[in-house]
Amino acid sequence: MPNNYQSWGRYPYTLQRAIPLRWRNQPLPVPENTGETLLPYGLGRSYGDVCLNDRGIILTTRDLNHFISFEVETGILRCEAGVSLGEILELVVPAGWFLPTTPGTKFVTMGGAIANDVHGKNHHGAGTFGRHVLQFELLRSNGERLLCSPISNQSYYAATIGGLGLTGLITWAEIKLQKIHHRAMQTETLVFANLEEFFELTQQSDQYFDYTVSWIDCTAQDNQLGRGVFFRGNHVKLEEVPAKWKVPSRTIKMPMNLPSIALNGWTVSKFNEWYYNYQKKKSAPQLQDYDPFFYPLDAILNWNRLYGKRGFLQYQCVVPTEEPQVIKELLQIISTAGLSSFLAVLKTFGEIISPGMMSFPRKGVTLALDFPLKGAKTFELLERLDDLVRAAKGAVYLAKDARLSTRNFQIYYPQWTEFAKYIDPKFSSSLWRRVTGPQTTTMNTPTVTPKMINISKPELEVTPTNTFL
Repeated sequence: MPNNYQSWGRYPYTLQRAIPLRWRNQPLPVPENTGETLLPYGLGRSYGDVCLNDRGIILTTRDLNHFISFEVETGILRCEAGVSLGEILELVVPAGWFLPTTPGTKFVTMGGAIANDVHGKNHHGAGTFGRHVLQFELLRSNGERLLCSPISNQSYYAATIGGLGLTGLITWAEIKLQKIHHRAMQTETLVFANLEEFFELTQQSDQYFDYTVSWIDCTAQDNQLGRGVFFRGNHVKLEEVPAKWKVPSRTIKMPMNLPSIALNGWTVSKFNEWYYNYQKKKSAPQLQDYDPFFYPLDAILNWNRLYGKRGFLQYQCVVPTEEPQVIKELLQIISTAGLSSFLAVLKTFGEIISPGMMSFPRKGVTLALDFPLKGAKTFELLERLDDLVRAAKGAVYLAKDARLSTRNFQIYYPQWTEFAKYIDPKFSSSLWRRVTGPQTTTMNTPTVTPKMINISKPELEVTPTNTFL
């Protein structure tokens, strides 16, 4: 089996065969008498093995890339599951609309955004992506097509949002967009000296800014522990729309894998020190295009090659807001471990509850880090972090995980046994088998009478209106 499909972290190494899906009305290619399972695969931007199906089949969805309808007056968009967030933005931004929330990359498919219930810089005000999904069609391996929404097949709607691609194939989805006046953002960049200042900035900024996030220097210690850079912004108001605007050109290619020695404690420490001091010069408010504000790393194609052929591990956790000292303990462990992360992000989640049964975001403080894969010591470090997160009654994000133990998974996600009832019997993933074991194969799936729909037009239908650019 060729290994043309990996996760973004390039670990673990798996072998699976790919079957492309061409049309949303075609039946699923369920294998007979092979024992192989199915799993949808979009653009492979999940960091761990949630998008991998070792010794099984992945259903590649990028050919399901048609827009179905776009109501320009209301901002309701319907498209197939393989359409990327970047492609959506190219269509809707000139018409005065934006994604309701977005992760840190636009190279994510609609189906992947729902399956991982992605979140962004505006969680405190908008919640997760799943909150803005009006309905979708779920194709099961037995041929059933379920129309899922908050009022139709509600259990499958909840199980599929954040459901890791295991409940069946999302063929198309409909979302409600956010109204904007221009592609420009009003942004501010502020440095903070420690975690105490971060929490003060967060409390202040979340009241007045739709988007907030911070970068953390994981090499800092002692009285500088938790120092970093705070980014906040809003879409421009109507009276702030600039008379002229040049869309930035920002595509750089990472042509090769860096040698593993390139990212070490010394180089990461020096980079973090330079970056922290550099951002001090940018404290004045400024107009900024949405692209670099939301997607800074997308400018570097194949940036995962920075970590070399061995790949890297991403770790994102959330701990309750009432336990802020846990973040300090996590950073203390990381700063002394010699495996410092130079892409570390700290943010607070708001109180808005996701509709997804297995969704990760919940009220608290979330820390996301990446570590070059350097053998056992990397895994041992992350196990130590797990111990703290578990004790604080937090959780780890499955879309970025490649090594979580069965024990910790079942503590972080006690609802997993209820969720397992909705998994399609022909679907599975490397992650699911790793964190649950073979016992889930005996779970019974509930009997549901599907509601059938038929959308035959693959072409885009756009309701005309005036654009704002």
